[in-house]
Amino acid sequence: MHSGFSDPLAVVLGSQNRDGGWGYYGGSSWTEPTVYALMALDACGRTDGPFQAGLAWLKGRQRSDGGWPPHPQVDESTWVTALALQVCVGRAPGELVNRAILWLLGRAGRESGLFQRMRSWMLGVRQDTDITHDGWPWYPGAAAWVTPTALTILALEKARRVAASAALDRRIESGRQFLLAHRCDDGGWNHGTARSLGQGAASYPETTGLALLALNGLPAASLKASIDRAESHWAGGVPVEARAWLELGLLANGHPIVEAPPGRCRGPVDAALSLVARAAAAGRNVFVS
Repeated sequence: MHSGFSDPLAVVLGSQNRDGGWGYYGGSSWTEPTVYALMALDACGRTDGPFQAGLAWLKGRQRSDGGWPPHPQVDESTWVTALALQVCVGRAPGELVNRAILWLLGRAGRESGLFQRMRSWMLGVRQDTDITHDGWPWYPGAAAWVTPTALTILALEKARRVAASAALDRRIESGRQFLLAHRCDDGGWNHGTARSLGQGAASYPETTGLALLALNGLPAASLKASIDRAESHWAGGVPVEARAWLELGLLANGHPIVEAPPGRCRGPVDAALSLVARAAAAGRNVFVS
């Protein structure tokens, strides 16, 4: 495991597996750390051999249904499809990209389906959060959560910049409304519902930053409380990964932050996201450009 204050680029390059992908802390290659490593190399302008090997690994793992599994040995497409699409747009054949988009457009949280809403109404189940907007789940058939919803919005926005469509417009807007409906009372976001049994839930730094990143471009007034909460999370001191998401979200909404000392990287994902955030501070946010 890589730790300490190592050069994050060296950590990323030194963590690549022989098959071209990346693991979380060594070991076999997984989709999520591979995507973040590729985004980091792209942010650093390093799209040479290691990047190309990683991209080949990623493209080779797309399933026949158009999605990606979290690991080659998992026989199911999941939320990591959004991450893979983020990297593949503009770098993979159109058919591969289109199948990924269709897979994502075909997924929504279980709770927003007509059957589930009717069932809840008939049973008199109290809903503390608006469930009329479609978010995205971690796994097909499950409830929608903030992180997969935000990441899917970002991926579909990138796809829309290449080829706009009304279907993309509708789902992106629905996803954004899902995020706004799940905002906590303190202005930030946690992983799921903002309220439970009438009680407000506290926000987390990483999900607050990620949701702000996905909501970039909304009027500043509508996100003021969220930006204030993100800045308070930042000022309180947070781990490397959470700090990276906060920085990315704040920068995407025109709010630069005070430079913080380097943190302790727990592995390739921390190192990769710190590089992506560093590039955003220098003017290139690979999530929204």
